[in-house]
Formats: sequence, structure tokens, C-alpha cells
Amino acid sequence: MSDDREETIRRLLPMVRTIARRIVRLVPGSDLDDVIGDGCVGLIRAVDAFDATIGPPVDQYARRVVLGAMLNGIRRLDPVSERVRRAVRIAERERLELACERGELPSYGEMERRHPGLDRARADALRGTPLSFDAPMPPGARVPVDRSGDPALIVIAANDRRRVAAAIAALPERERAVLVAHYHGHASLRALSGTMAISPQRVSQLHLAAVARVRRALAGA
Repeated sequence: MSDDREETIRRLLPMVRTIARRIVRLVPGSDLDDVIGDGCVGLIRAVDAFDATIGPPVDQYARRVVLGAMLNGIRRLDPVSERVRRAVRIAERERLELACERGELPSYGEMERRHPGLDRARADALRGTPLSFDAPMPPGARVPVDRSGDPALIVIAANDRRRVAAAIAALPERERAVLVAHYHGHASLRALSGTMAISPQRVSQLHLAAVARVRRALAGA
């Protein structure tokens, strides 16, 4: 009996792998090895519980038990309860039926009135659904574009900094001192007049002259 059991399990193992691959294609985020593991547990349970005197052949019986074990394993990993998912499915089915009758799709506001709590259930289901790079974003979702790590932009920014530094280094000493103290030292132009022992008007003139020289140097480059 034990030899027949082992032989039946080995013979049906390819069926487990076939079902697992189909489920993984249909359920985003599922792991093939985990699904196969759950299926193998179901297969052993099916072979041990099979009674040849009643019911369908062992292959058909095992297929149903294996599939159920795989789906139960996936449900355990789902952060959204089956009650919430069932509520969403029922409402979506009714929404499509109403669309076929009316010729237009009912709004989610109307569906919320028909099924109080639907909005919250949809939000819970959406939060618990993993995103895939191969699937479209959920309706209304947006991802801000961040190009700060673009190598080309990093090189351009570094070149710009070098050009500005070179233009500042080429300034007359007093103009350079004003720019460095004002923009890097965060000193106000009025404070610089006391530090440099010149009038605020003269500091302003040096600042304007320095900025103009730097702009001309960058434009020429």
C-alpha cells in the first residue's frame, strides 16, 4: 500500500507544477515555489484521503484538493480579508449588470449608496494589492518623477558648479569677497559694509558688478 501511495504521489507531481504555474500567471505577487509547496501538501492529503470505492478517479480528486490548497495558501498571504474582497466583487458584478441595462456605467457614488461601506472596502482592497511593474497604476494614482539620480543631469550640474567656481575665482578680489561672504557665508550686504569698512552703497555696487561679470563669463563659456 505504501509503495502504491508513493508511486501515485510521484505520478501526480507534474500536475502540481502545471497548476502552480497557471496560478502564478494569474495572481500577481505569488511565488512559484511557495505555491508548489502548498500544492504538494494538498497532493499528499488527497492521496491519503482518497477512497477508490466512491467519488471520481484519484487524478480528478487530487486536482481539486491541490488547487484548493494552493488558493488557501495565497489567501493566507493576502492582507485583505476575503469578506472585503467578496464585497468588492459583488458590487463590481452588480455595477456591470446595471451598465448593461442602462447603457452607461453607474458611478461609485451610486454603488456606495446601494452598498454602504463599499468605498472603504475598495480602499482597503487597493491598499492591500501589490503593484507590479508590468501592470498599470491604479486609477488616479500618480508617481512623482524624480530625475535627481540621472547620471547625465549629475554631470551637467557638476560642470555648472565648476564653471561658476571658475568665474568667481577670476573676479577682482573685493567683488569676489562680497559674493563669497553673501552667498556662501549668508552675510547681508549691510553687514558687509561694516566688515569691509565701506558704505552700503559701495557694497551694493560691488555685488552688482560681480554678478554681472559672472553672468558674462558663463554666457561666454
